[in-house]
Amino acid sequence: VQLQASGGGLVQAGESLRLSCKVTGINFSINTIDWYRQAPGKQREMVAEISSAHHANYAPFVNGRFTISRDNVRRWVYLQLNDLEPEDTAVYYCHVLFRSNDFWGRGTLVTVSS
Repeated sequence: VQLQASGGGLVQAGESLRLSCKVTGINFSINTIDWYRQAPGKQREMVAEISSAHHANYAPFVNGRFTISRDNVRRWVYLQLNDLEPEDTAVYYCHVLFRSNDFWGRGTLVTVSS
């Protein structure tokens, strides 16, 4: 199982980024895929998840600013980050729980300046 995240970068507050995650090695279309993030000195936290049926759930701090989506044909999961805040600065990881094992991508750094 491999997850490859990309799309991070340095932006100013209020700007947007789109993160992408390519997932291989599993039956992608039937698995829930998540995005997590870890800020410096803080624990990793769930940002959003999307089920095989495209049902999405978000952490309360998202507050309507982020959108998760998936392309089951091309095996990609996306996280659109809008209206970014300095508090969103973190390494963002895509994740899948497969056969009781956690698989993580390498992570992509999002830095939001004020």
